[in-house]
Amino acid sequence: MTRSRSEIFKWKQHAPEVKAKAALIPITPELTEVIDTTPAGRLLILTNASGNALTPHRASEGVRQWRDKAKLSDDLRLYDARGTAATRLLNAGLSLAEIANHMGWSVRYAANVIEHYARVSPDETDAVLIKLAQAKGGVA
Repeated sequence: MTRSRSEIFKWKQHAPEVKAKAALIPITPELTEVIDTTPAGRLLILTNASGNALTPHRASEGVRQWRDKAKLSDDLRLYDARGTAATRLLNAGLSLAEIANHMGWSVRYAANVIEHYARVSPDETDAVLIKLAQAKGGVA
């Protein structure tokens, strides 16, 4: 049986605040298509306009440009997507351990990110903090 490239795709998260830790990324049908149609010798999927590695600065600039074009708050940053994703996973019913595993974080770090995001997002504060307390094993 031949495996597609997407089936063997691995990703490591490298962030200054955590040790490099393998993180599992769900491979959606759309991502499968992107990976499988990427030339075999190419190690990069997200690239700049020249086809070179997309730097963190350029990725942030791209998000800033899209944010401004959509007339969204200047407070939104690429970095905030992690908190949004973790909070959505909590709202979808995943446990802190599942969220931490999915994001490549420790359980403590996942709880801290979700708690921070909930406190700066007034629309979700109460509901998220209740779910977070329950996920930590506390009483809401």
